[in-house]
Amino acid sequence: MFQINTASGVPIYEQLIHNVTRLTDSGVLKPHDRLPSVRSLAVELGINPNTVAKAYRELETRGFIYSVYGKGSFVAERAGENVTVQQMAVLQSFRSAVQQAYKERLSAAQLKQIIDSIYEGGRQHD
Repeated sequence: MFQINTASGVPIYEQLIHNVTRLTDSGVLKPHDRLPSVRSLAVELGINPNTVAKAYRELETRGFIYSVYGKGSFVAERAGENVTVQQMAVLQSFRSAVQQAYKERLSAAQLKQIIDSIYEGGRQHD
């Protein structure tokens, strides 16, 4: 699925980024599909795990993937073309906050209640 050309002048981590974006854009990788672990992909491609980790970090920054602590990396749902960089950053921050809330055993109902109250009345919650 992933193709790397070590003879290319393009850095390997950028080739990995291109592979994931190409596969998501073409629909081969769908939202919430799990990506190979850093270690397994590095072994499969015969490259350094740090290179895979760097590519995954960049993909997460760009909003193409998201990570779930202890579960791995997954293809993100891509919003429409009209989403701004600032909105993507907010969505990534929100995703991280929800993941932290999950780790702290806050229920989805509690989170939904907070979101609903903010959108209904503009109130802030601590």
